Parts: sequence; structure tokens; C-alpha cells
Amino acid sequence: MKNQPILSSGHDLTRNLQVNPLLDSDTGQQSTSGGLKRTQQPRSNKLKVLNVSQNHYVRGGSDRYFFSIAELLQKHGHSVIPFTAADPNNEPSEWEHYFPRGADFERPKTSDLLRFLYSHDAVKSIQRLLKNTDIDLAHFHIYYGKLTASILEVLKKDGIPLIQTLHEYKLTCPVYSHLSNDEICEACEGKHFWRALPKRCNRGSLARTALSVTESYVSRMLGAVKKFDHFISVSHFLRKKMISHGIPEDKISTVHNFVDVSDITPNFKIGNYILYFGRLHRSKGILTLIKAAAPLKQVPIYIVGDGEAMPEIQRIVEENECDHIHLLGFKQGDELRELILNSICTVLPSEWYENCPMSVLESYAYGKPVIGANIGGIPELIVDGVDGFLVPSGGREALRERLLWMSEHRNEAVEMGRMGRHKMETEFNADIHYERIMKVYQQFL
Repeated sequence: MKNQPILSSGHDLTRNLQVNPLLDSDTGQQSTSGGLKRTQQPRSNKLKVLNVSQNHYVRGGSDRYFFSIAELLQKHGHSVIPFTAADPNNEPSEWEHYFPRGADFERPKTSDLLRFLYSHDAVKSIQRLLKNTDIDLAHFHIYYGKLTASILEVLKKDGIPLIQTLHEYKLTCPVYSHLSNDEICEACEGKHFWRALPKRCNRGSLARTALSVTESYVSRMLGAVKKFDHFISVSHFLRKKMISHGIPEDKISTVHNFVDVSDITPNFKIGNYILYFGRLHRSKGILTLIKAAAPLKQVPIYIVGDGEAMPEIQRIVEENECDHIHLLGFKQGDELRELILNSICTVLPSEWYENCPMSVLESYAYGKPVIGANIGGIPELIVDGVDGFLVPSGGREALRERLLWMSEHRNEAVEMGRMGRHKMETEFNADIHYERIMKVYQQFL
């Protein structure tokens, strides 16, 4: 699948260093993650990488990265074998006959609830794949839920190093987001998952929360931390958060996301509006944005995406006669790309622990500065006053001031966009990302 830097304006929020090398197999000792290393054979510089995720289609940012890293590795001559759950929405793959059935989240039966915790189908499928294919290393993304931690033991018994890119907070939060009822929450402290029950952290439902809590304990028991050789965090913030909640410091390093800008042409012309694109969820700060923008009748605001906050957004827009706020709905592909290209800047006013949001990197790739909330990993991407602005998360007045500034200083916004594009070319490009990923891989080969 060709890498598409921008594929979707609606993302699902919750579905989202030197380390010790493995010991020599001749000693018969276990690796730090619990598996026996296979007898070493002469190794080519080219690897066979098992790329593991829930979906073989793009639903959110982690899925985009799943395809992007595969394309990047293949570009450098490595073989990449996908292993995901079977799904009617999947992109075609020559490996799809190995894809196991995943739990049905839309119309779940009792068997789906059990499959959410432990998938016998996934175990059988991975065993069959390993019987027919040699794998040098397995790179995981968001795999739980449909594949589950049941497959980890099979891979470790075969001596395959396991690396996981962490796209969210699953290891330390049963609902993956450190959110409870739309508020930041760290009550579980990375291990006391039962504390989510009285708070009903999963959509306010005790039943859903109980299932999430159970899955968190089961996956830990199956080795969701111990069986992995190394974790890759997509932000320094996420790495520090994992360490603070018990993940060993030498077991996790940071490699930010990337966008291949080699075939992306930026637009450094003056833009016409300020753009938000993403999921319309309260935790994304979308209601703060609408309320901040409501009095700025002279500043066109385009809102792209859909989600559960849409009814409240529509109410605020109608009550305040906000004809300057345009609700465009879900957009993707060329249509979304054109919206970004013709904007003054984009805005990400999040009120949760964002990691390394692709919307910031994609905006920079197209030459647009970003107004972002000073929360999570966002400050790692935006230099205040250089390639955008940082505002306090939830700070309506500060956000309103920066929206107005961007609208009144459009020439300066163009120069900020140039700086953002330069950052992509020098810090977050595909070649640098490949070098950093390979540096992690090589520690376990």
C-alpha cells in the first residue's frame, strides 16, 4: 500500500537507549524477555520482519504508521510480513490466509468476549505462519483486542525478538488513554487496574470497564511487558510516563513518528482560513476551540471530521450565529489535502495526553504552522513562535488570541510554515526514522 501522509480526518482515540542484548544461545540461558535465542545462522543484512497490528486497513494514526513502516523497510530491501486480524475492510495481502478471526466489536457474542482476552485462532495462525516462514524480528503496534497477548509465547519460544511501538497508554491504563469521563486520570498508577471500576472509565459503563480491567490483567499475565525485548515510544512524554508507572527505563526508547516528504509539495502562499482536522471528541479540545473562535466573526474556521461532540458543536454554532465556523464533516485523501494546503495554519487544542500527533507533522509537511496545546508530546513538535504557537491546554482566551494573531499576520504564518517544512526535512524525515528504527533492531539481532 502506497504511503498516504493524510488519509483520514477522523481517528479513534482509544482504539490509538542502550539495552541488554539477548544472551548467546550456546549458554542455554533465557533472554531478558523470556525466550531462548535461536541458533545463530549466517545473517544477511536484509531482514524478515513480522509487522503485527490489529488492522490491515487504515482506521487511525497507528494503522497509517503500520503501513508506512512496512513501506519504509521494503524500500531498503527488507521483507515485511503483515500479521493482523481478518476483516472485510482489510487491504489485500498475499499473507491474508494467515490472518486469524478477531473479536467482533460491533455485534459481540460471549465467544467474542473470550476472544478479546485470549485468541486460540491467533495462536494457531501464528504457529502455522512460523512453521512455513523464517522470521528475524517481530515489530508490534496495537495488537491487543483482536490478536491478544496469546501470541507472544509462541513467538518467544521460537526465539524471535519482540519490539513494540507504543502509540498510546495501554500498558499503564485499561482504557489506553489516561482519561476517565473526559478528564485526565492516573488513578491506576500503571498496575492497579481495578481502580477503574468505580470510575467506570470505559464510556461510563461498568460492564465495559470490567472487561477492560480484566483484559489488562490477563495481558500482563501473558507477558505484555515481560515478553517484549524493547518498547519504542513515539514521544519523550510517553516514555517518561511509562517509566514513572513501572516500565524499566532501559527497556524503552523514543523514536518519533515521521512523514516521507520527498513527494509532497508544500504551499507557501497566504492561506484563507484556520483548519482543525481530526476526531470531534471533547478530549481533543474541540469544544474549547469552538468557544474560543465564536466571537472572532472575521476569522474563518474550518472544522473537518466527525465524532460524538458534533451535536454540541452544532448547538454552540447555531446559538451564537457563528457563520464563520464551517462544519465540513469527514474528509480524506485529495479533498483533505487541499484543505490543508490552502489554510493559514492548523490547530490542535487537545486536552488529553497526545503522543506524537500525525496532524502536526502532516501540517508541517504541507508548509503550514500549527497552534497546539501545551500537553503530552505536542511541545516536542512545536517551537513556540517559530513554527507555530503553544497555548495552555483548555485555555480558551490564550487560544483565541493566537487564532486572531494568525489571521491578522498571514505573511508571518507563511514563514512559520517554512520553518515547519524545514523541520520535517531535517528531523522527521523517512531516512532519519529508518536509521533510528534499525538502531533499535540491531540491538537484538
